[in-house]
Amino acid sequence: MKNFILTMTLAVLTTLSVNAQNAKGDWYVGTGDITNTAWTDLSIQPTIGYAFSDNYMVGMNLTQADSTEDMVLGLEGRYFHKGFFGYVALNDFDFDQAQLGVGKMFEFHKGAMFVDPKIVYDLGAETTNLQIGFGLKF
Repeated sequence: MKNFILTMTLAVLTTLSVNAQNAKGDWYVGTGDITNTAWTDLSIQPTIGYAFSDNYMVGMNLTQADSTEDMVLGLEGRYFHKGFFGYVALNDFDFDQAQLGVGKMFEFHKGAMFVDPKIVYDLGAETTNLQIGFGLKF
């Protein structure tokens, strides 16, 4: 059921054809991936990013699976081109566990809110996943 809801959400967002505009000086505050967590274990993975040019954004995120796990600090980068973006993430700054992906950022409410579905390949786990994040842009 969860996969069905996520697939339908992605289909609706793709149909809307809303194009995100990345501009130098924009700040992004949001969540990391909300798709790999059960509804009963939902946790917030805060992410903050800054667009240092019109096409490049760098950010950091903080993840903690549960109270028994250590917090993991990660670094991410995005390159925007024609409404899509390339994505690179380093969790705990470990290049062996890097994640590579592509996605599209959809903006709503006059560009202040966004949803960013992406397909991500995890080098450490050797898996490909659909990830969806959301947040605010100012």
